[in-house]
Amino acid sequence: MNQEFEQMFHWLDMAQTLTIDYAPRMIGALVVYLVGKWIVNRVVAVFHLVMDKRRIDPALKTFFTSFLKIGLTILLLLAIIGLVGIPIAGFAAIIAGLAFGVGSALNGSLGNVAGGIVILINRPFSIGDLIEAQGKFGIVTEIGLIDTTLLTSQNMTVHLPNGALSTGVINNYTDQKNLRIDLKVPVAEGTDIDAARRIAVEVMSTHPDVLKDPAPAVKVTQITDNGCVLVLWPRIAIKQYSYENPRQMEADYYSVYFGVQELVKTAFTKAGIVGPNAVSDVHLVQ
Repeated sequence: MNQEFEQMFHWLDMAQTLTIDYAPRMIGALVVYLVGKWIVNRVVAVFHLVMDKRRIDPALKTFFTSFLKIGLTILLLLAIIGLVGIPIAGFAAIIAGLAFGVGSALNGSLGNVAGGIVILINRPFSIGDLIEAQGKFGIVTEIGLIDTTLLTSQNMTVHLPNGALSTGVINNYTDQKNLRIDLKVPVAEGTDIDAARRIAVEVMSTHPDVLKDPAPAVKVTQITDNGCVLVLWPRIAIKQYSYENPRQMEADYYSVYFGVQELVKTAFTKAGIVGPNAVSDVHLVQ
């Protein structure tokens, strides 16, 4: 029994010693963390403001801000570790070993970081552009360290990994001065193609968002058993939209995409132009 009491008092004595020795350091570490975190946030905010005033590309701004915040946070953690009394050299060796292991496990994530750097260098798109990539279509709202964020017409946020994005096919709808929209309209056999073309061009020209130069056009794109398919080519202007209102580009696109189809359908119905009837093959077996 006496031995058990001696062991208990020994542990209590050690706990008291550790508390006396490390309590001030832990309190100091907590204070340093809180103050350091506030300073990091302020430095990042000032850095963000400076880049805004110098009109730095938003993609670069987001990327560099992320790097700055991560770097300052690492320095803060090293300062706290030194204050607590853990040897930084030994801790650095542990971190290096962990980094190697984690790096091997997160090889795909490192590839995404490299992909983000490739995107920033090659600049296939910028924040505010309307793009189609990896089967997704939407406005680029952020280019981060790991992924790129799109805002779709369904108001969904989509995250595309930078690694796959940098090596895949990217359709940028806002890279040129104007954008052609392809609209396919099937018409029945015997339709006067010239009359249908004239009506479609006149209707497209009345839409406020369709450019007059280049003028809208209509082509026959496919011949079928019961008619043909016309492709309508209205064009819209690519304007310098603000990053605060990126949806304006998408609004113009869908205004023409849906609006022209409705106008053409109404005009074709008034002119007696109809779509092809279904064709069925009937085989009689005796």
